[in-house]
Amino acid sequence: MKRLYKLLLRGFGTGLLPVAPGTWGAAAAALLAWPLAVWTPGLLTFELCVLIVAFLWIGVVGSDLLQDEWGKDPSQTVIDEMVGMWIALLGMPGHWHYWVGAFLLFRVFDIAKPFGVRRLEKIPGGWGVMLDDVLAGVYANMILQVFLLLSTWTE
Repeated sequence: MKRLYKLLLRGFGTGLLPVAPGTWGAAAAALLAWPLAVWTPGLLTFELCVLIVAFLWIGVVGSDLLQDEWGKDPSQTVIDEMVGMWIALLGMPGHWHYWVGAFLLFRVFDIAKPFGVRRLEKIPGGWGVMLDDVLAGVYANMILQVFLLLSTWTE
């Protein structure tokens, strides 16, 4: 079971890449979600919600399970970036420019950690590993939702 947690926490191997593993983890999440946007666009929000809940739980439990071996919030753990990226994509249309915007905004909020994001990182255990990226994804999504709203007003 530990092997499965390691595979998922490492974002199917992207967490082992030597440069910017969090960026690779977020990119992998977008690439995994893109076929859902193409093949089942009407179900994308539901599918992303299922992925978010499942991977959030796996991230919390797995981070707690592996903390003695890996330490607290190691760079190889990118499941948190995957969840944050999927949150950033919630409600986004299947247009590449929104997805690129979600990716860039999520990474900015994840790296800069403004407006309480850094505080969530200090929560002990797996919740601390996961929740800062959840909030970074929420912030990215909020900005993109404003852009979507403004774009519908100008049509």
